[in-house]
Amino acid sequence: MKRLFILFFLGIYAMAGFAQEADKIVGVWWNDEKTTKIEVEKKDGKYIGTIVYMIPEKYENGLPPKDDENPDEALRERSIIGIQILKDFEYNAKDKEWKDGTIYDPKSGKTYDCYAWLESEDLLKLKGFVAGIRWMGKSSEWYKTTL
Repeated sequence: MKRLFILFFLGIYAMAGFAQEADKIVGVWWNDEKTTKIEVEKKDGKYIGTIVYMIPEKYENGLPPKDDENPDEALRERSIIGIQILKDFEYNAKDKEWKDGTIYDPKSGKTYDCYAWLESEDLLKLKGFVAGIRWMGKSSEWYKTTL
């Protein structure tokens, strides 16, 4: 009985460590050009990212740019700020990466399969790809910041 209790306690402790590791992606990140801030949060057990800030130099006529490359014409007039560009990421503890997600590129209006990993506490690397071919794609580096 004592062994069972110890195993149970160790299992709970390991799960807490897993959750802490997975949540390291949560926070606000500059994109690689340092023009846009993306807030990553956990929602319904998955990680998502929303554009929360854009430098004023990118504004057009005093307003943030529109999502004018979106394939859905009804969405082309919405502001870039507030768009969810990361969706459905899940943490894989074995590979120490967030995977099975997608990333939306407002510049092209395209959505790509994507995975991400932390290079350091302040550097998040992402790679978008198509057709399930992970090694063929575009990489991006995001830098931890504050809102």
